[in-house]
Amino acid sequence: MDEEKQINENQDTDSTEESTTTPPDEKVMPFLEHLEELRQRLLKSILSIILFSIGSYFVSHEIMQLLLRPYPSNKKLIFLAPTEGFIVHIKIALFAGILLSLPVIFYQLWQFVSPGLYKKEKKFIPVFVFVSVFFFAVGGLFCYFIIIPYGLNFLLSFGGDQLEPAIRIQDYLKFVTLLILVFGAIFELPLLAYFLTRLGILTPDFLRDKRRYGIVLIFFTAAVLTPPDVFTQVCLALPLILLYEISIWVSKLVYRKQKREEDADA
Repeated sequence: MDEEKQINENQDTDSTEESTTTPPDEKVMPFLEHLEELRQRLLKSILSIILFSIGSYFVSHEIMQLLLRPYPSNKKLIFLAPTEGFIVHIKIALFAGILLSLPVIFYQLWQFVSPGLYKKEKKFIPVFVFVSVFFFAVGGLFCYFIIIPYGLNFLLSFGGDQLEPAIRIQDYLKFVTLLILVFGAIFELPLLAYFLTRLGILTPDFLRDKRRYGIVLIFFTAAVLTPPDVFTQVCLALPLILLYEISIWVSKLVYRKQKREEDADA
């Protein structure tokens, strides 16, 4: 009887400790159910992109004018194939569909990772969605108003008086849209740091200790994601370094909050 009583007490202690270290209403889902949920949320995101892309096609000419605004007005863009103009409008509509679907995409993403959040944090999912879209928009606008105009002027200046640029509209739009999407995604770094710290995968000490390696990785990432010129790479690397420092600060706040909660539960 004494041994059975001791076992029961140990089980009660284990369950109490587990409840203080895991979200109160976390659902333990089998792996296949996780995959099914991921599939459903991906399908909803893709459907949103398709619907918004179809709607955006009817105003693709106006969207193209916005994307052409950073390009120097004294230089012309060309297309070489009869179908290229039509394909360009399709790609513009798809790009606009992705941007307009960001609230849906981020909502599906945060809902998918919500089992890793506490119940009180789940109430802030709409706030997380808004902040995610906001950071993406800041990154995209920073790229549109600063990186692209200065980058284009820098790159086209190598032509001089002897060389006249003949840039395909398809290549230009690929350059612009890819940079906007990359900068928007990169500006999500503080939110990524928040969630990884929340899951216990990341700590502020780790980010501080690996800062040198992080800076090297940042410049390598900038070289891979941007066109092969130093100016654009540096323009991406500098905001990334700033975002890395902000991520350390965010991780520190989350980590301290978790420690206070653990001490209070203890």
